[in-house]
Amino acid sequence: MERLQKVMARAGVASRRKSEEWILSGKVRVNGKTVTQLGTRVDPERDRIEVEGRLIRPEQKRYFLFYKPKGVITSLSDPDGRPVVTDWFREVEERVYPVGRLDYDTEGLLLLTNDGELTHGLAHPRHEVDKVYQATVKGIPAKKSLRRLETGVKLTDGWTAPAKVRMLRSGKEQACLELTIHEGRNRQVRRMCEAVGHPVVHLVRVQLAFLTLSGLQPGEYRELSKEEIRRLKELL
Repeated sequence: MERLQKVMARAGVASRRKSEEWILSGKVRVNGKTVTQLGTRVDPERDRIEVEGRLIRPEQKRYFLFYKPKGVITSLSDPDGRPVVTDWFREVEERVYPVGRLDYDTEGLLLLTNDGELTHGLAHPRHEVDKVYQATVKGIPAKKSLRRLETGVKLTDGWTAPAKVRMLRSGKEQACLELTIHEGRNRQVRRMCEAVGHPVVHLVRVQLAFLTLSGLQPGEYRELSKEEIRRLKELL
């Protein structure tokens, strides 16, 4: 169930604010009854919604896997005029939104969709959906540091959950780690690595659940297959 004005805006009828004005002025009917309360919730798949006698049809659900480049904001807009992820989806008729977030300086796999239920499910910690990152860090972490990452690190907002960690490669001054976590705290991987004395130089999210960046370059995206959508919903 979603707020009526949100459903109207997503269907392209008008902006959310204009939709609210129409509701208050008695121009909107739900299942044959005029609605004037802004808190009204509807099921866009089942309820019949009419605006001035015109039937609103539910928006087609769309699902995209995007390789977010570094230097892009995971948002719908930015007051400073920096590029945002939805800049790449202007030709998509439906209004899609990012699922979770990736930091400005982090690149990698990001889902965008207009399926609110799936978005909420993937973001909820109880589902423990794996997120896999490759982090290039300063220095060469000792086994003790890797164990700390695996068992949990104390951050300002509490202890992190156990993670899977493995060293992919190392050089003279840097190492590349693969970290698998299922939490979604702000800048979590960066803070974890910094807490064990190895700040992140470069960070890429390479996998979410079973989805990978295979075949994509930064700034490219593809639509998920029906099978991939089914498997994602099964996780939830």
